[in-house]
Amino acid sequence: MANKKLQGIVVSDKMEKTVVVQVERIKEHPKYKRRYKIHKKYKAHDQANQYHVGDKVVIQETKPISKDKRWKVIEKI
Repeated sequence: MANKKLQGIVVSDKMEKTVVVQVERIKEHPKYKRRYKIHKKYKAHDQANQYHVGDKVVIQETKPISKDKRWKVIEKI
């Protein structure tokens, strides 16, 4: 299984060892062909609490770490 990688911005770092990353995608309407932005938030594991609000990061899919966390932060861009 290939692990997915996504790029996004950290929007919350208030939890211990967890950051919330907002990923933005561009989607096209099937009928009207207009492009629009979709935002989705992912909780990602941050072992050392080194990422803060505003950081642009890459997250990678992993096995479930907790109830909501299925991603971990790989690197800062």
